[in-house]
Amino acid sequence: MIKAVVFDFDGLIMDTETFEYYSFRDLLQDYGLELPFQLYSSRIGGHVDSFDPYRYLQERCAEPLDRELLRELRREKFAALFANEHARPGVEDYLCEAKEAGLLIGLASSAPKDWVVPLLDKLRLTSYFGCIRTFENATRVKPDPELYLQVLQFFDIAPQEAVAFEDSPNGALAAKRAGMRCVIVPNELTRGLTFPEVDLRLNSMRDLSLNTMIRLLEQA
Repeated sequence: MIKAVVFDFDGLIMDTETFEYYSFRDLLQDYGLELPFQLYSSRIGGHVDSFDPYRYLQERCAEPLDRELLRELRREKFAALFANEHARPGVEDYLCEAKEAGLLIGLASSAPKDWVVPLLDKLRLTSYFGCIRTFENATRVKPDPELYLQVLQFFDIAPQEAVAFEDSPNGALAAKRAGMRCVIVPNELTRGLTFPEVDLRLNSMRDLSLNTMIRLLEQA
């Protein structure tokens, strides 16, 4: 019996990942360079150090670059792209359904808390979550299962009693390594990536109601 739902944040609740990629892509284009998505994709949903776009840029430029200036320029590009973003379709519906059904609701994100929580506050979704675990809580982030295992431990439930919602291969792998059911809802950036074996794939959380989705998982 499913007792809990656990959400990723970046790319799943808000499609921050697509705009982050675009902001790095546009920054490199200012220097006449392309940003290879195959290299960049390794950092999606996992540790940002798995691929460093700033280092990639510096290694291909003859002159030394000011990394802090690059960061500032990149953030400006991101802010302009991301200014009018909202939660992805169906996210709040799922949270409302979960709350009405009496399910435990958690969040496990490889991103820092000072990034995740202010955005949840902006969306007015923070109060739905009984447990939030972010970068600072773990010694190893996704695709390691530690963040998910911490949420399961907090709720005092078995892995098979929880469903994880993910948008990236790194996140899906973390959930499956934790022994959980995993439903993927890829975004614009991740829909073409190769995912590990998961329990269900949706184009949008509006494809199925949460109750119908849970019923399908429990009957499988």
